[in-house]
Amino acid sequence: MSDDNGLWLLALGPTGAAALYWAIYRYYRNTDKSHAFERETDVAAKPVTGSDRKVDEVKGTQRTRIDGDNVRAYRQRVGRIHDASD
Repeated sequence: MSDDNGLWLLALGPTGAAALYWAIYRYYRNTDKSHAFERETDVAAKPVTGSDRKVDEVKGTQRTRIDGDNVRAYRQRVGRIHDASD
């Protein structure tokens, strides 16, 4: 067997690896079948509605709590789920 006949076998390894990688990539990515949001979705922009109203102003870090918080009143925050048998 001459050296020229064995070169195709050496080239078959990297070529086969590249083909297998490409096949697995195409199978898992589905790049040809995926949804193209920019082309297939119509987004209608509307003007922003509403109003901004200043409620309060806090300067510095003097206040460590928010007025009306319920951090320590966990029974008010977490309600029980009552089933029909109760």
